[in-house]
Amino acid sequence: MRIKLTLLLLIGVVAPGLAQETPTRFSLEEAVAFALENNYSAINANRDLVDAQKQKWETIASGLPQITGDISYQDQIKQPVSLVPGEFFPDGEPGTFVPVIFGPPRTTSATATLRQQIFDGTYIVGIQATQAFLRYSQNNKEKTEQEVRKAVTEAYGNVLLARESVAILERNIAAVDKNLYETEKLLENGLAEEESAEQLRITSATLYNNLSSSQRMTKITLQMLNVLMGLPLDHPTELTQDLDVLVQEQTRPELLDAEFTMENNVDFKLIQNLNEQRYYELKLAKSRALPTLNAFINYGRTGFSDPFSYFDDETQSFESSILGFDLSIPIFSSLRRSAGTQRAKIALEKAKTQLQETEQQIELQLARSRSDYTLAIETYQTLKSNLALAERIENKNQVKYSEGIATSFELRQAQTQLYTAQQEFLQAMVNVINKKTELENIINP
Repeated sequence: MRIKLTLLLLIGVVAPGLAQETPTRFSLEEAVAFALENNYSAINANRDLVDAQKQKWETIASGLPQITGDISYQDQIKQPVSLVPGEFFPDGEPGTFVPVIFGPPRTTSATATLRQQIFDGTYIVGIQATQAFLRYSQNNKEKTEQEVRKAVTEAYGNVLLARESVAILERNIAAVDKNLYETEKLLENGLAEEESAEQLRITSATLYNNLSSSQRMTKITLQMLNVLMGLPLDHPTELTQDLDVLVQEQTRPELLDAEFTMENNVDFKLIQNLNEQRYYELKLAKSRALPTLNAFINYGRTGFSDPFSYFDDETQSFESSILGFDLSIPIFSSLRRSAGTQRAKIALEKAKTQLQETEQQIELQLARSRSDYTLAIETYQTLKSNLALAERIENKNQVKYSEGIATSFELRQAQTQLYTAQQEFLQAMVNVINKKTELENIINP
């Protein structure tokens, strides 16, 4: 009983510690770093890299010494009978045959064989190909990390966007509800028109509907971020950066003039890997026309007795050993090998064409990404000014409406213009973050 109580106490002490090991507060960089370790795709990319390393050794080991052991037991339930001419025996009559059984009914043998590959062209090419495959796995892991970084950045920005939208909508609702309350009081005293209250009710209802949608979107975007980071859906994740500060960090005009090296681009690396693969496939097809040479040596012992007495001193057994070489020379394949070589050449030429096409596509992506990032920064700055202007217009109309100078329709127009400017500005902020990530993925500094 004491042991059980002690275990329960230990679990109570250790469990909270284990729960605290998973962080709950993340900046953008912390979220990306956590995702690179725990994202499901990133985990499998690491496994693919380990698998490629194991595959490389598997190929290397196939050309190293191989030892196999064989154990055989035969019990001839009905032994075969041979006929021997009678004159072979002292009492035998010429022209007759005597039935004879050769060998004991039970035979047990154990053999160990050592084989060593001396020359095989396909083995040499296979080693080179596995090294190329390992480089591909490394580049594929880098590509996966880029995609994870981009997805987490977008998800992080979307959560901030949804939360900021909720905060703005709550402020807008408070202002509209205040106007509506004052208008209804004036309406009760006959100092306002019913249309003014109706306009404000329409605006209020629309804002409440948008608020409900934004609140739901906040939960969904946070769950999406958790999944990308490899966390449970309902993990209490907290974001330590706000959208405005994050945009200031991500606004880096100097990135537009950053030096670009084609060999650093991950997509270019992957298409180079494809060319390597096709090159070694061609070498492999050619190597099949080369001879192969293998050596082997074995040692065995055969016993003729009951198997359970195989190792007894009285057992009649004999040793054997063989040293040999196997040489295989391809002579004629009805042009099958030639056809395979030609197909490999065609595949290599296609890969070279794809490499040229990819280079042009990457150059185009770079130009477009720089343009998009420039536009995103300019749009953000423009919409920031527009938002300030829309706020001033809305404030003026608020004052005019309260003084009876502006109508409710004019106020609603100013409010709608402000709400549109707010949402466009928020989207422009997120767009700066996303476009910067896209440009970084292409340049891969």
